[in-house]
Amino acid sequence: MKLNDFKVKKKREYRSSELVKAFAKIYGFEHKLLALEVKDFLEDYLDATMFEEIESVNLENKVLKIRIFSPLLKNDFRLKKSFFLKKFQEKFGEEKISDLQIL
Repeated sequence: MKLNDFKVKKKREYRSSELVKAFAKIYGFEHKLLALEVKDFLEDYLDATMFEEIESVNLENKVLKIRIFSPLLKNDFRLKKSFFLKKFQEKFGEEKISDLQIL
């Protein structure tokens, strides 16, 4: 089994696992699980070099916070903030993400 195969399999496991979702709901870290799903979405959406510039993705009080290393990519995300916010809301729900901050 290659490392890439393991990564894809692992990603699918936590996405589809109802047990993990129930556990997250009980212990109150649903926002962390959603942040991981957003990060996976960005990994698929962006090319590898751009994705490497993303330091972290967090969700606090329905505000999605994306921390980016590269000043150029950070500026690009800020310019396209409304586009990305709409994309995230369509994918994950407006009730879960109300705003986007690029840090």
